[in-house]
Amino acid sequence: MEKPSIVIIGSSNTDMVIKSPYLPAPGETILGGSFFMNAGGKGANQAVAASRLGGQVQFITKIGKDIFGKEALQLFKKEGIDVSAVLKDKKFPSGVALITVDDKGENCISVAPGANAALTPASIKKFKPKIASASILLMQLETPLDTVSFAADHAARHCVRVILNPAPACILPDELLGKISVITPNEKEAGMLTGIPVKDAESARQAALVLNKKGIGTVIITLGAKGALLFHEDKFTMVETVKVDAVDTTAAGDVFNGALAVALSDGKRMEDAVRFACRAASVSVTRLGAQSSAPYLHELL
Repeated sequence: MEKPSIVIIGSSNTDMVIKSPYLPAPGETILGGSFFMNAGGKGANQAVAASRLGGQVQFITKIGKDIFGKEALQLFKKEGIDVSAVLKDKKFPSGVALITVDDKGENCISVAPGANAALTPASIKKFKPKIASASILLMQLETPLDTVSFAADHAARHCVRVILNPAPACILPDELLGKISVITPNEKEAGMLTGIPVKDAESARQAALVLNKKGIGTVIITLGAKGALLFHEDKFTMVETVKVDAVDTTAAGDVFNGALAVALSDGKRMEDAVRFACRAASVSVTRLGAQSSAPYLHELL
């Protein structure tokens, strides 16, 4: 029997990364860093993570007709991702992200979206059957909000579970939030969505309740090295993660979401799915890069 599919709608970027002793202040130049390029973009990161962990992934994205786009497409195929919904834009280049990572593994990122910004509702209409037949629809916010809303509405009409990773952080309309099954903000994103600064476990609980009242059944607030706070079926659970020495946190949230989608698609209980996602994210932060840091299933078993 064929595994249920995970449809991921999101961005594809090429990451240009500099590893520096510390993050530069405004106007500051730091010498002595090391440079490398890596495939990235939140949508692509999540697609690769989910595929490596055993998910059957269909990726809906838009790339440019340039060398970055060609390389991304080849990588998706190599990772076993269904690329039948990867669109090529004639006007815009592929997305690019400039990333600085410090010695503690923290990062700052600036993104030029390129073709990602052209992933409009009109461009994904022909993929509505893919969305309607999926077990999970996973999205982020590096593509137009209208597209996210359009896809969430279509998925909700067909009783498809929708996971939204609300990153990069922004204010979202209640109409969209009401169609989300599972939301996975970090502390900063949860604070922006709810108006409650998330600084500890208690403020995280308050923020989760606000999101739940907006119609979201399951709220998962990721807390970095502390793990994740889960609110599901009117119950709070603190899911701890494995303690590791972080090297690069760039795609930890993306790996978490890709792993979560795989676990839920495989029928795992929510708490077990979150625990699986925490473990996957813990492995990812011990490695440099975005997609290159995503673990394979055998590494978690």
